[in-house]
Amino acid sequence: MLKGIPNLLPPDLLKILMEMGHGDEIVISDGNFPAASMGKRVVRLDGHGGCEVLEAILKLLPLDTYAKPVYLMEKVKGDTVETPIWDEYKALLAPHTKEEPEFLERFEFYERAKEAYAVVYTGESALYANLILKKGVL
Repeated sequence: MLKGIPNLLPPDLLKILMEMGHGDEIVISDGNFPAASMGKRVVRLDGHGGCEVLEAILKLLPLDTYAKPVYLMEKVKGDTVETPIWDEYKALLAPHTKEEPEFLERFEFYERAKEAYAVVYTGESALYANLILKKGVL
């Protein structure tokens, strides 16, 4: 056991966060995201929601201050689903960045996710609960 590390972060995810360099990106996905076909490295956290995973990762991962640090998947045009999780994500991100998340069209998000260092697949059931974080420097 180590002090100060959220216990929901498994050793393989801690290793990934340590390996990432400035500008590398990590995806936190919802339960509908095609993680296995998108990610070079996939860490499954099926029993956890997006907010708790984001909060745990933000305790360890500095966000970029030189480029846009956060991207969210935009709703498909015409989709009327509610997305209250975006407000929850923004509240969790607020202490870590002054930047508002940038929205990416669904397939643009997928293309960016394919280039991410890793994907953290959560059990989040909210729709459009996918985000990308860009690592900063300490």
